[in-house]
Amino acid sequence: MPRPAPFFAAPLRATARLAGAAAFVLAAFAVLPAQAADRIKVGVFPSSAALPFYVAVNRGYFKEADLEIEEVPMTSHPLTVQALVSNGIDAAVNLVTLEGANMESRRPNTLKYISLNGQNAQHVIEQFVVKADSPARTLKDFRNGFKLFSAPGPANIGAARAVLRKVGLAEGKDFTIQEQQIGVHLGALQSGNFDGGYTLEPSATIMVAQKIGKRIEAGVISTYLLGNKSASAFAAGAVMSGRFMADKPDVARRFAAAWARGVKEAQADSSARGYLVQGMKVPPELAATVPLPRIVMARDMAPADVGDFQKFLDIGTELGVVKDRIDGKALVRAF
Repeated sequence: MPRPAPFFAAPLRATARLAGAAAFVLAAFAVLPAQAADRIKVGVFPSSAALPFYVAVNRGYFKEADLEIEEVPMTSHPLTVQALVSNGIDAAVNLVTLEGANMESRRPNTLKYISLNGQNAQHVIEQFVVKADSPARTLKDFRNGFKLFSAPGPANIGAARAVLRKVGLAEGKDFTIQEQQIGVHLGALQSGNFDGGYTLEPSATIMVAQKIGKRIEAGVISTYLLGNKSASAFAAGAVMSGRFMADKPDVARRFAAAWARGVKEAQADSSARGYLVQGMKVPPELAATVPLPRIVMARDMAPADVGDFQKFLDIGTELGVVKDRIDGKALVRAF
């Protein structure tokens, strides 16, 4: 005759079944893959204005926003625009504004700027340089067929030509100028193939420190084209593609927030310039001396900034770099 089960046997069996079920559920969750971070392809043109990008990458701001960043090197601004149009990249950290404005005037809502880089003689980016042993002392000395290179793209070479015309020089007679990728500017001057050029930071700082070149004048867009040495020439900035912002608004918002953290620290924390060493191949001893633009998030633009930006865009239209006049307020997106 079978022995009767103790009165507590049934509850124990139920408890065992529940424990087994719980273990199964936990095991099932354990084998599920963790949710992947949202991936963004970001175009980076080699200018010191890209510093906030390297700050956000190295200090983990993109990662904290659950973003996986793929850096896509860019050698010219027309290529950056093309990559945005073709969905090759989702964003770019320093696209020339006249190139972006030209695309927007032809195909609205292709891109929007989330921050702008203010440049002038104090916040140096664009400048003319010459060989270290050149007798030239001012822009007016660029005469007798002075051979110049320029930063690439219609906007850069257009601005360089316009500045030289403002000081009374004639292309073909006083000077010649041709585009060269930023990466070859130092070698172009060192080789003696050019007398000088229109370059950007950090290339200028490096060539001056290595005694290959010397500065003639910086902040030339504000001085000669805007007519105010203290004005901010918003010649470049960070953009996101219209398609990216429409398809992934939350991802775009998180990217903008992480970018804003990078912008703030790039300008407030001098130690952040150390990231130029790895990101831009700046010699370590020069990193602290590389000048930066005044980077303004679109949400923080003051009325004077809006005015300076519109004036620069209108100059771009007069130069033929931008097809039709465009409202600067429609070219930015505040986050």
